[in-house]
Amino acid sequence: MTAPLSVVLVTGLSGAGRTSTLKVLEDLGYEAVDNVPLGLMPALLAPRNAAGRIAVGVDPRTRGFATDALADTISQLEARADVDLRVVFLDCDDDVLIRRFTETRRRHPLATDRPIADGIAIERRMLGPVRELATAVLDTSSSNLAEFRENLISSLSLDAGRAMTVTVVSFAFRSGLPREADLVFDVRFLANPHYVPELRPRDGRDPEVGAFVAGDPGFAPFFDSLTGLIGPLLPRYAREGKSYLTVAIGCTGGKHRSVHVAERLAEWLKSAGTPVTLRHRDLPREGGGAPAI
Repeated sequence: MTAPLSVVLVTGLSGAGRTSTLKVLEDLGYEAVDNVPLGLMPALLAPRNAAGRIAVGVDPRTRGFATDALADTISQLEARADVDLRVVFLDCDDDVLIRRFTETRRRHPLATDRPIADGIAIERRMLGPVRELATAVLDTSSSNLAEFRENLISSLSLDAGRAMTVTVVSFAFRSGLPREADLVFDVRFLANPHYVPELRPRDGRDPEVGAFVAGDPGFAPFFDSLTGLIGPLLPRYAREGKSYLTVAIGCTGGKHRSVHVAERLAEWLKSAGTPVTLRHRDLPREGGGAPAI
């Protein structure tokens, strides 16, 4: 029996990284095509014409684009027995998108005669129904290319031999929730090292900061409850075919408590034999901020 055609349809907000995504997929052996008119999609993906794996980029600049038309195209592809379709939707914070367009001096496709923020708002409304159809929603606001590549591979199960990967991410509530988070836990109830002058400049990876956080009487019962909750969930998510799970741990500034708890949770997962990646979203990166995708 002939294997189904593997199709990854890449869409999402302009400036969120569609071109970079297609390049990553091309490196993984996909034939990458961008801005294919929706009317030509059936011919492109006809069994006699298509390669074994193909990635297609679609956004509002695509000729013949309409939200309903794209949704219909996705439904038609999902109904084909000879196609294994996955849809990735790229999301990003508005301020990051504005900065990217400003730095590159590119025009937003929906803001040729208006402020960039207006174009982003219009596009968000336009693509809302498509976002709901996505196999994976990836937030590129703070990811560097290496992190994004790992997220893409895991989220779309591009390596079927791999076990479900868990990503643990620490974050600051004042900077907003991570969009990719599946499970979110708030650790702002723990004693805050920010108010200890000698600990304030350090972060949750520091042993003394860790000892301070773990010394809170509420830490041990919370951490036992956290692992007791997550442990039984992992095999159930895996049985449902989920290849990528993101657990987000948040505190006020994303520097002390959330970082320590994320470190401890990642250690626990590794000791249990679970593939895990760890990311501290709001800690300063060595060499500066993450490059735009």
